[in-house]
Amino acid sequence: MKSIKYILGMALAVGFTLTSCSDFLEADNKSAGGKTADEYFGTSAGQDAWRVNTFFSLRKVVTSTDILENSSDLYWPSRGRGDDEFVRFSLTGETSAVQNFYVGCYELINNANGLIHYAGDRYKTDAIFLRAYGYYMLTQQFGGVPYITEYINSSNRSYPRADLKTIYDGCINDLKSIYDAAPEKPATYDGTVNKRAIAALIAKLNLAAAWDLETTLTNAAQGTYNVTGTAYATEAAKWAETAIAGIALTQSFEKKWDPSNEDANPETFFSVQYDRASYPGTGGGHGLQNDFGSYYGDISATFLKYSGSTKVPSVKSLYLWDEGDERYAGTFMTTFYNTESTWGTEGYYAYYNATDAQKATLPIAYLYAPHYTDKAAFEAQLTALKSRFKSGLANTPHAYIMANPVIAYSFDAEGNWREDAAVGGAYNDATLQNRMNFTPSVKKWDDPQTPHSNMNTSEDYRDIVVLHASDLYLVAAEAYMLTGQDDKALAKINDVRTRAKAATISSLGAYDPAYTHGTLRMVDLVLDERARECYAEGQRYMDLRRTRQLVKYNVAYNNYISSVSEMSNSAGEIKWYRPIPTMELSSNTSTEMKQNPGY
Repeated sequence: MKSIKYILGMALAVGFTLTSCSDFLEADNKSAGGKTADEYFGTSAGQDAWRVNTFFSLRKVVTSTDILENSSDLYWPSRGRGDDEFVRFSLTGETSAVQNFYVGCYELINNANGLIHYAGDRYKTDAIFLRAYGYYMLTQQFGGVPYITEYINSSNRSYPRADLKTIYDGCINDLKSIYDAAPEKPATYDGTVNKRAIAALIAKLNLAAAWDLETTLTNAAQGTYNVTGTAYATEAAKWAETAIAGIALTQSFEKKWDPSNEDANPETFFSVQYDRASYPGTGGGHGLQNDFGSYYGDISATFLKYSGSTKVPSVKSLYLWDEGDERYAGTFMTTFYNTESTWGTEGYYAYYNATDAQKATLPIAYLYAPHYTDKAAFEAQLTALKSRFKSGLANTPHAYIMANPVIAYSFDAEGNWREDAAVGGAYNDATLQNRMNFTPSVKKWDDPQTPHSNMNTSEDYRDIVVLHASDLYLVAAEAYMLTGQDDKALAKINDVRTRAKAATISSLGAYDPAYTHGTLRMVDLVLDERARECYAEGQRYMDLRRTRQLVKYNVAYNNYISSVSEMSNSAGEIKWYRPIPTMELSSNTSTEMKQNPGY
């Protein structure tokens, strides 16, 4: 069973009580017996209910994929959705996704402060961790923000903006204060807070502080910087190693992200919990499985997965993975099965629900091969699979070699292939046109039990992993790089690559990825490895902003940005952060609450 279940999407209210069953918590909508809020939340039952609600408020933060992933080098909108405010850096303080994320983070923080207010030391470990996580996410998107450590239950609206050092040091010191007394478990895939999760968050906060406080930008367009100190980076490496301790990357990348492995995954340090069985009705999950891929049609007819075409791979993404690297097939669904009328064991989710014997004979709707695929060998494979590219089923079959230009194949009624220039062609052009099924879908967040309900993007009940082992290996690598220990950084990177069966890298000079690039630095190697390992995990914008590569990478790899000026305002201020929401500027009466540069 889940250790923490977030039930009913409950708002804080006196009418919720809580029942427990040895290893999980559930909120039931019952009367509080006429108690006031302070009376009820002063009781054990009220405190338990508040704790569940605090964990529940994580959901708004970790599912905000637009603000977490867009404005980067890895994803583009497709099907004519080029006017996206994120990819064009035309956000305003009125942009709903920005406002919702900001509000969601402060909802998490205030709930955490309320948990301390009502429960004291009883749930202090949970509260401090969740508050620090909220501030970590806020600072990476908005910079300095109001730093509030007391529960807000008054009409006061004057909250001055704190500098980053104050926030980083406050959160780090708070987390250190709860570390020794925190539970010690081998992993935290059950959603609880313990030593590994705390150490991982301390490492991430120190790494962010190392860049923001101990480096100076020298040229935005070139992504160059000077390191002015190493205290925070040294701490980041130490705490990353503390979080990793004893966790070797021995399971395959495919196994790490297999849906059947989420309740016993030794690499998961902290995850946001979802549980279909405990939610009444439908629509209580999230939509991460729907956020990364082409549009594959009306699922009521296609029996495939819904996707909105807002985050297809960029050209750079197509060329990140080299032959032998298992993370390409572990990240993307490379085979979509066809169907006549059966949901689950045919169609998209057959990959998980059908047996190997069944999958060996199922008809194929779409086949996506990586850029390094030999064309003649792929065509021979299509010939051998002729009987499986049947016509007259739910989907008209196609096959692709995902390079630029894309090589596309169509099939006749008998399953014979032909190269189809009308379907293939320049990748940039194809993603701009209203084309379906043009790219593979990310499968990291797939839920095989998703029901056959058309266009419902809240039926994914996979836990959302936010801190995990290989991520922290790369945090350590980045920290070692900042302290001038490139040998240690490379060793951590090679640990991650070895698990994926990717070739080890002997030196920076030996690194030559397949995408078009200029002279590479160690920071590029670190970011490329993070892209391969953490693709679609809500980290890319923060990675680029933190490492001062946001401008350089967007100009080079964002299909909609060609110059620094397009990422700046008329005064030449670069938009390194997201805009502070207008409602915050208008309602916060502190004179220190100003808009971020660039807006």
